[in-house]
Amino acid sequence: MNNEIAVSVKDLYKKFGDFNAVDGITFDVKKGSIFGFLGPNGAGKSTTIKMLCGLLTPSAGSGRIGGLDIMKDSENIKKNIGYMSQKFSLYDDLSVMENIKFFGSLYGLSGEKLQERSEIALKLAGLEDKRDALTRILPGGIKQRLALGCAILHRPDFLFLDEPTSGVDPISRRNFWEVIHEFAAGGITVFVTTHYMEEAEYCDYLVLIYKGKVVISGTPGELKTGREDQNIYKVVSSSPAALYELLCEEKEFPEVNVFGESIHLVSALNKSESEAAVRKICEKNNILFHSLERTTPSLEDIFVLAIAEADRASAKKNGAYKI
Repeated sequence: MNNEIAVSVKDLYKKFGDFNAVDGITFDVKKGSIFGFLGPNGAGKSTTIKMLCGLLTPSAGSGRIGGLDIMKDSENIKKNIGYMSQKFSLYDDLSVMENIKFFGSLYGLSGEKLQERSEIALKLAGLEDKRDALTRILPGGIKQRLALGCAILHRPDFLFLDEPTSGVDPISRRNFWEVIHEFAAGGITVFVTTHYMEEAEYCDYLVLIYKGKVVISGTPGELKTGREDQNIYKVVSSSPAALYELLCEEKEFPEVNVFGESIHLVSALNKSESEAAVRKICEKNNILFHSLERTTPSLEDIFVLAIAEADRASAKKNGAYKI
């Protein structure tokens, strides 16, 4: 990865009627990096990626990919990118190799070049032993690797992956990310959208979008250290679901979230005061208290906090915020 900017977006908007699906976002992507574009479903991730890939026309703003203008050069941009979505259309009645060759022909490949690129894609996807298998019988994780192999047949400089691991098991998801890192190491700029917050750790740089707006951005390390001054505690009890509902009603705990069998909360109090307050709530409601310990904020903590802060700011702006 270097400091050359491969993708640049400035004040980008996309409106559907009166609805701002993408609401004035700005960011840069460095060449050869893995750029994570995160956010909940409906946040504007897919709309953004479709504008960058020339599949949707922006309502306003600007963007450049490899120096090409997304407003004026969409056809040339399409020739330099690979695009894969969670609904990438493979043909179930074709074999693995037949699918690869079909998509290769769509990219204008033929003859020896098509054969050479098909073998490379097959190897990169780790599917040499599946070349003759019908696509319909492949597990989801293998289909995903096949779709990725098809997306890079023409050796694009930019790879856009829109929710590529949706519905895939954790092991296949990890294997997929290993392949992505190999691509980035080879100089391909990877732009990936996801709502799996644990995948953020695999990225070089992150942007969190929510309700069409960028609410936080930075490297994973920068985002974690930016919250170290807050009192974030992990609470373990006999009934995390019930305790969560009770803690949400307490003004001393502005953010409360369930994490597996425990609760993570942001507190306006120090550790001893926080523990005393939580113990009191547990005793009053017949919940067995086990422990309260300060914890280093995870990226999921940070993203949840950023979204909550965005909601409060929006409510205050609209006059609906209560102190």
